[in-house]
Amino acid sequence: MQNSATPTHCPYCALQCGMNLTPAPDGTVEVSERADFPVNRGALCGKGRTAPAVLSSRVRLTSPLVRSGGTLVPATWDEALDRIAEGLSRTRTEHGPDACGVFGGGGLTNEKAYTLGKFARVVLGTSQIDYNGRFCMSSAAAGGMKAFGLDRGLPFPLEDIPKSGCVILVGSNLAETMPPSLRFFTELRENGGTLIVVDPRRTKTAEQADLHLMPRPGTDLALALGLLHLVVAEGRVDEEYVRERTVGWEDARAAAMAHWPEYVERITGVPVPQLRETVRLFCEPESAMVLTARGPEQQSKGTDTVSAWINLCLATGRAGRPYSGYGCLTGQGNGQGGREHGQKADQLPGYRKLDDPAARAHVAEVWGVDPDSLPGPGRSAYELLDALGTDIRSLLLMGSNPVVSAPRAAHVEERIKSLDFLAVCDVVLSETAALADVVLPVTQWAEETGTTTNLEGRVLLRRQAITPPDGIRSDLEVMHELADRLGVEKGFPTDPEEVFEELRRASAGGPADYSGITYRRLAEENGVFWPCPTPVRDVPAGDDDLHPGTPRLFLDRFAHPDGRARFVAVSHRGIAEEPDEEYPVLLTTGRVVAQYQSGAQTRRVDELNAAAPGPFVELHPRLAERLGAAEGDPLAVVSRRGRAVAPARITPGIRPDTVFMPFHWYGEGRANTLTNPALDPTSRMPEFKACAVRVETVEG
Repeated sequence: MQNSATPTHCPYCALQCGMNLTPAPDGTVEVSERADFPVNRGALCGKGRTAPAVLSSRVRLTSPLVRSGGTLVPATWDEALDRIAEGLSRTRTEHGPDACGVFGGGGLTNEKAYTLGKFARVVLGTSQIDYNGRFCMSSAAAGGMKAFGLDRGLPFPLEDIPKSGCVILVGSNLAETMPPSLRFFTELRENGGTLIVVDPRRTKTAEQADLHLMPRPGTDLALALGLLHLVVAEGRVDEEYVRERTVGWEDARAAAMAHWPEYVERITGVPVPQLRETVRLFCEPESAMVLTARGPEQQSKGTDTVSAWINLCLATGRAGRPYSGYGCLTGQGNGQGGREHGQKADQLPGYRKLDDPAARAHVAEVWGVDPDSLPGPGRSAYELLDALGTDIRSLLLMGSNPVVSAPRAAHVEERIKSLDFLAVCDVVLSETAALADVVLPVTQWAEETGTTTNLEGRVLLRRQAITPPDGIRSDLEVMHELADRLGVEKGFPTDPEEVFEELRRASAGGPADYSGITYRRLAEENGVFWPCPTPVRDVPAGDDDLHPGTPRLFLDRFAHPDGRARFVAVSHRGIAEEPDEEYPVLLTTGRVVAQYQSGAQTRRVDELNAAAPGPFVELHPRLAERLGAAEGDPLAVVSRRGRAVAPARITPGIRPDTVFMPFHWYGEGRANTLTNPALDPTSRMPEFKACAVRVETVEG
């Protein structure tokens, strides 16, 4: 165990806040401020401060487990690895390689995500790999690719936000999901800029806004189209910018003009005067931004919704200019890097497309395999989970808990139970791991070195601060051992820096080019923004001729071959499941400040559980009065997929036609029992953020 403070990064959200870790004499680990990291400048939320609690053997897995007589019991590593290899090999022999599924996580380091994608395609030969990041920002990624030719969560650093004249924040409660980032928006207002928040709830973030729009859930697309209509009608289009830097404006303009203000007010519930005020505040300053998060993205029309907000930026000349642009607030710790390097169903390292022959040839050469041996694109995350037990008979799962986090979660749980074989690698015994045939305990963030890529596209070095307990191995070691047992003896190193060197070669020349980034640079700098290609000549790390990275994209040109951005003509359509007589209320879901994602780790921290002990149903006083419900009364929320029960939390800060539930818990309060798996046709994102429900009081 090291004795001095180690500069590293938080394991949770995509801010990847900087922190120092110091081992204490009593065996615990102390967290201290790291003010030099520009994203959080030393600030940490409660999750970051308490993150070392999950390192304790009291809450973590400390031994491999195998199922015996229906119960998980401790086993040796060889026994556990042999059983996984046998299970995967048997499935592949009896049913073919695509009967083996692989499901990854947005918290895996770049090295692990890269290796997992390689393992699936080279060792198992399966196309059936995706990851829980599909549920994070896939709609924003698809919209960004269409418009700009490149997807990076934020095309500018967070430090640009306070310098903008106006920010429209759509569907993000960052005061609770990313608390250290709120300072950038506070500084925006202190500098004279304006913050507009779009959210059906009066969240802690909305309380900070100059203007709060409260649309009906699932109507963000109509809202953006209505704003663009007003931009045109009021003569606020930047005609020169549109002419010189974009294509497709006429079709997008025609689509927007069908969404006049009064029509949009009827759809969204946002009054016309607020629509006009939003346009004024957005268009009058020299610079402005639109930032979206899960609210508009986790819809069955999420990609079109993102496209509509991007169209607003393009029409007003607010993309590819200083302190302006469209960006997505990535949620998961490595949600950005996790999809860039191969664990997504249709992608190869460097954000290359799996169906591109040139991309296949490049990556195959790095991997030392025949391009024709690589499988094609597979199923998206929910489609993969839905196929478990039928087309997919065995599953290797790393760093995800879909029993809690997937839509229609009770159905997903049944599909997982129907598998012939399930192996899970995790740091805790999650609800999904508890269903496995084999569970492997793996190292955590503080016990290993690796890289992550935060929401800005800033590649970071997360350093090992402590030695893992005896009997714990890394995910890289697991894949090395499994590859060896399955007949691939080379190509799966266990040293993360060696893996990163291979990743650099595999990403070289791709959209997400990491080839100019090295561990040495990352150790000396506060991250390097991709794309960062290798210099023309071979330059040693630290030389002044190294590519500096790209903090700000699109200032000169967009990533399409002609350098122009694309308008995408879109029109409003309803959510997949509108309220009716039987299910008259809308459910929307989200997070609370003291828990994270499926809660697999944060629900094991006493301090966080004290702050957020369980689920709740947030509803308006008028709805509560109709139900005869009081604060704290148990309420049943029922959808076409199931029933969840949690205590009432009554507040005027939510629309009367809407209820809200956080999704961090298992059991009878599991919000994702209710959510709708209707998929966006492009991004394959499920419609987490809007479904029809009824609310009932519960006796007793």
